[in-house]
Amino acid sequence: MRRVPLIPTLVVVTAVAAMIALGLWQLLDRAPKKEAYLAQLAANPAKPPIAFPATPDDRLLFRRTTATCARPLGQRLAGAGAAGFRLIADCGNGLVVQLGTTPDPMFKSRWSGGAVSGYISHAPDGRSLIGSLFDHSPQRLLLVADAPPLGLAANGKPDLSSVPNNHLSYAVQWFFFAAIAAVIYVLALRRRVAA
Repeated sequence: MRRVPLIPTLVVVTAVAAMIALGLWQLLDRAPKKEAYLAQLAANPAKPPIAFPATPDDRLLFRRTTATCARPLGQRLAGAGAAGFRLIADCGNGLVVQLGTTPDPMFKSRWSGGAVSGYISHAPDGRSLIGSLFDHSPQRLLLVADAPPLGLAANGKPDLSSVPNNHLSYAVQWFFFAAIAAVIYVLALRRRVAA
């Protein structure tokens, strides 16, 4: 009978322990924090309106807000899934307003600004997935207007399901990877012993 190899066994045991630790971290730390965050976001629409924040703060998502867009610096269409396109106006000073939606990719708005009320959401983010791994700057906020200008359909209501909550599935994945690594190594050891 051959002896169990020390170095490979230590490597596999360390890797399995690390995967289990990552699973526990997702399950016992990240998941409860995300649940608390989601509870806060769920309560935000019922809170009193605030002025649109000058700096990004994700704790304010779905909070009612008001602002004045004195004169839009630019307006553009961005994808909006089944709704077609959403019209977004850049008002300067960090204020970005989603005015409404349209199925027309050539829609031209004549909105000239004014008082806007609605709720706080994330502005479209042009960073790639890989770019977001290295760029940790907070995502810009956006005021989603309640009442659309003429020619646009109303924006949707705040949707809590748009905030991902994958920590339980991440934990299960880490535990699964740990189990697979352990089973593969045990099978490899049995094969080695049998040889």
